[in-house]
Amino acid sequence: MLTEDGKHLYVSYDEYHNLCEKLALKVYQSGWKFDTILCLARGGMRPGDILSRIFDVPLAIMSTSSYRAEAGTVQGHLDIAHYITTPKGEIAGRVLLVDDLADSGLTLHRVVDMLRGNYKAITELRSAVIWTKGISKFTPDYSVEYLPTNPWIHQPFETYDALRPEKLLEKWKV
Repeated sequence: MLTEDGKHLYVSYDEYHNLCEKLALKVYQSGWKFDTILCLARGGMRPGDILSRIFDVPLAIMSTSSYRAEAGTVQGHLDIAHYITTPKGEIAGRVLLVDDLADSGLTLHRVVDMLRGNYKAITELRSAVIWTKGISKFTPDYSVEYLPTNPWIHQPFETYDALRPEKLLEKWKV
């Protein structure tokens, strides 16, 4: 649900899963066949996992991080992992890069440049996200929703960002 001022988008679990399914349909309907999904952790892990299951292809993981300040609401220095975790040895062939959103576009742009420069075994690379914001300098190959007002997206699992084990003990009285 988008707030009236267009500054916040609140997404339920059902909506989130529906958007992941719509993303899978966009990729499928394009007719493009790929060998591996490479998801960007953390945001791309859930959609990457879902797409990996739907398309029955291996899931590789690359860790990136830039939203750490102020409970993850302020973009800081971009860290990109030096290694990719993949069940097939080295990532190769046709790769679908998956993340949750193209916000500023910086992360996707830098990761694509790094993959093209350092992983010559990748023969074709395309990108897929759930949301693309109007301010993004990166245009994904596949995207479900375009957000021209650039809202902050409140994803359903973000409640865990502030949940600590002590609070779980209190909640479950274990």
